[in-house]
Amino acid sequence: MTRPPVYVTRPSIPPLSDLMPLLEQIWDTRMLTNFGPLLRRFESALADHLGVDHVALVANATLGTVLAMQQAGITSGEVITTPFSFVATAHAIRIAGAEPVFADIDPVTLNLHPAQVEKMITPQTRAILPVHTFGIPCDVDGLADVAQRHGLKLIYDAAHAFGVCRNGQSILRHGDMSVLSFHATKVFNTFEGGAVIVPDHETKCAIDRLANFGFADAQTVEAIGTNAKMHELSAAVGLAQLCGIDAVLAERAKVAQRYHDALKDVPDLYCVSPTGVEGHNHYAFPILLRPGYQTDRDTLLARLEAENIFARRYFYPLISDLDPYNTLPSAAPEGLPVARAVAEQILCLPLYADLDPATQDRIIDLVKGR
Repeated sequence: MTRPPVYVTRPSIPPLSDLMPLLEQIWDTRMLTNFGPLLRRFESALADHLGVDHVALVANATLGTVLAMQQAGITSGEVITTPFSFVATAHAIRIAGAEPVFADIDPVTLNLHPAQVEKMITPQTRAILPVHTFGIPCDVDGLADVAQRHGLKLIYDAAHAFGVCRNGQSILRHGDMSVLSFHATKVFNTFEGGAVIVPDHETKCAIDRLANFGFADAQTVEAIGTNAKMHELSAAVGLAQLCGIDAVLAERAKVAQRYHDALKDVPDLYCVSPTGVEGHNHYAFPILLRPGYQTDRDTLLARLEAENIFARRYFYPLISDLDPYNTLPSAAPEGLPVARAVAEQILCLPLYADLDPATQDRIIDLVKGR
């Protein structure tokens, strides 16, 4: 008998009993979008939960990143970013009107390496767009130093970094702005959605205006914006999700720790994400299969798929290898040796809050070659 499929992630959703009173409010008010009461309530609750001062909710993280760059004045020139990310990171730069420039990554954190960023700065560079890959914090101090010395904006793609802390403070407080994703695959989701974390109320209002076609009031358009508003249904889901997110993150931590304990001594297998670290959200469980591992990455992937287990090669291929970007000078393979090696070795194992131990044992045994 074929076992049911096991995917790399499984969205956490709130109990319907928590969601129904919020849906009833929407049905009573018929306020569906345009900064409704549930959205404003969700903004406040989210800021409190994350330990940040100002949150601008948006329809998704891609639009949020575009609006953050637009508000920061990054509509031309070059933006240095990582090739090791989901393609939306580079797409947002292009949509905003700038050109991505790829820099190599750190072999331990898999995030942009400040020294590699500095090597790529030119007179056309306007900003740095790092990614907290897999929720692992970037070298925020090193990147801030580079940005400050060169007069560059620093906007973080924090799509994976919900709830992540460093030294007891939210990682989202670093840089000029940070952008969260609430897509269904994230540790915290509103089905679709996102947020821009900003330093002050003025910037929050500016992002809100840009998300509403640039309207300042009913008769005044101050900028060329778009429709990037989060609607009330997503806000309702977000409010209901917040009630249980601490329990979800705790269960994810248990699953990650179980993987780590079982796999840490496998020869030439490197567990990327830290475990037992306060403030990590266990967005994923990526492993690197070094050249001495018992088989190659794609053979292990096929072995898992034969058992109806669907791990993912996040992120392969590199963004710099994709057709829209592979002709850029910074996409040349010789300039990205670490990112290229990681992309060939990476595999993210299934991780979600309710992954049962028996299924996890099957995955572990397959990875061990049993």
